[in-house]
Amino acid sequence: MTPSIRQWDVIRVRIRPDDRDEHPAVVVTCDEFCATEHRHALNVLYGTTRRPGVETDPYEVVLNGADGLERPTVFNCGHLYTIDRRKISATLGRVAPERRRQIGRKIVATYRLPL
Repeated sequence: MTPSIRQWDVIRVRIRPDDRDEHPAVVVTCDEFCATEHRHALNVLYGTTRRPGVETDPYEVVLNGADGLERPTVFNCGHLYTIDRRKISATLGRVAPERRRQIGRKIVATYRLPL
């Protein structure tokens, strides 16, 4: 099991059982839930490699080396996935503070959450 997962960690995990490869994901579950080892379900944003010349959608954020990734990666803020923490194979890094704010704004806007 991967030790001490925290909110905003960039991890590597197989999101769906039928996925061929593992993908990066951003943990959005709060630290209090992450700290409780018997809580196996964590909410994450799913990442895919950003293709050159392809524009991002309004609900997407691009993370890169500053966040622990090898290449620019697009994260969809319009869909949260639930993963089993025991399936995490590695922690790659942490989302930089400015990108955390971008992700938060995208989630609020996409889900049209009142503030």
